[in-house]
Amino acid sequence: MFELAFRSIDGTLWKDAGCTGELDYIDQTSWLLFLKYLDDYQQELASQATLEGCAYSPLMDERYQWKHWAAPKNAAGHIGY
Repeated sequence: MFELAFRSIDGTLWKDAGCTGELDYIDQTSWLLFLKYLDDYQQELASQATLEGCAYSPLMDERYQWKHWAAPKNAAGHIGY
């Protein structure tokens, strides 16, 4: 499961001009994984707040959240523009 995700990220970054090897984009891959982790953590906190009946304030502005820039949904609710 994770191997496929890493291969997809590697394939996309490899196509970027100027990459000569994996070490050229390892920091970018790490940053993307961190942002995805942060988004998942934020969703967990929001769910916990809902279950407890508390208000939740997101850690990041909506436009910076993973679901809006990395996996945007179209009008039909499907991922893509």
